[in-house]
Amino acid sequence: MLDKLETLLGEFEKQLRDCKTQADVLNLKAQFLGKKGLVSEVLGQLKNADATERKTIGAKANAGKSSILESIEAKLNELELSEVNKKLKEQRIDISLRESLFYQGAKHGGPHPITLIQREIEDIFLTMGFEIIDGPHIEDEFHNFEALNIPADHPARDMQDTFWFHHPHTDEVPADGKKRLLRTHTSTIQVRGMSQRKPPFKFIAPGKVFRCERTDASHEMVFHQLEGMMVGKDISVANLIYFMKTLLGEIFKKDVEVRLRPGFFPFVEPGFELDIRCLVCRGSGCSVCKKVGWVELLPCGMVHPNVLRSGNIDPDEFNGFAFGLGLDRLVMMRYGIDDIRHFHGGDLRFISQFQSY
Repeated sequence: MLDKLETLLGEFEKQLRDCKTQADVLNLKAQFLGKKGLVSEVLGQLKNADATERKTIGAKANAGKSSILESIEAKLNELELSEVNKKLKEQRIDISLRESLFYQGAKHGGPHPITLIQREIEDIFLTMGFEIIDGPHIEDEFHNFEALNIPADHPARDMQDTFWFHHPHTDEVPADGKKRLLRTHTSTIQVRGMSQRKPPFKFIAPGKVFRCERTDASHEMVFHQLEGMMVGKDISVANLIYFMKTLLGEIFKKDVEVRLRPGFFPFVEPGFELDIRCLVCRGSGCSVCKKVGWVELLPCGMVHPNVLRSGNIDPDEFNGFAFGLGLDRLVMMRYGIDDIRHFHGGDLRFISQFQSY
């Protein structure tokens, strides 16, 4: 039996050297150490040996099992390291050699699909006379809430799960009395834009926003919006509908089915929700549209007088409309993407599907 055990260990080492994948190694482990494995067969014959032989063979078998397990672990680590090195070699990108990426035909990255759609929308609005403005990611509660007609006791603050900044040991607020936060919408840029301009004006403000909420196929904690505003004299809902239809027609290059329904937003009155028929499932119902066939795309409405006052504009003389466009969901509709989490996944295979530089 000792000779048979020695033969088995030698055969194991020989077969282990020939293993090319981790699956091969695991199959070999089962072949030798499984309940019905070759080593178990030898140990099952111990009952036929005398006490001295059982002690010797048992010690040898245990030592052999330990040796096999060590060899298997070492082989698995070796194969894993080899696979990692292979991927690193195949997918290596030297960002300092940009020209070579193009002229040698190597795989390279390109703009993110959200970047593509944002640039396209910016071009559309530029042709309609809009400016493009920007604002900070870290905001104060005045610009994020109060200036948008959302005071401290307003229930809308509870609807936006906010990332607040605070002192590590106390709840003290900064010297200006305003707590800081990661902006929950690009509407903050509207107030800054209004205070720096005199009517009439119209601008858009694309940017990243942050909300502490549960992620799923159509919700993320970090996502992208594009805010728009037009202020002047005698602005009406008809102006709002015209610009929204023009935008969607240019983006999708076809007629898309939309619906306008009443919606409540503290910074507009009246407020509307502009929904688009889901282009992922064609309205039949999917995870993106929550099985209803429609996707909320464009909250909009006429700017509330209190918001105009926050921007130093007289609401008795001027009025206007505002809208907020969800860029992530728009991209999902445009390209038929069924999960918003792909946008922040960091998978180059996903990004490489879109137009490159």
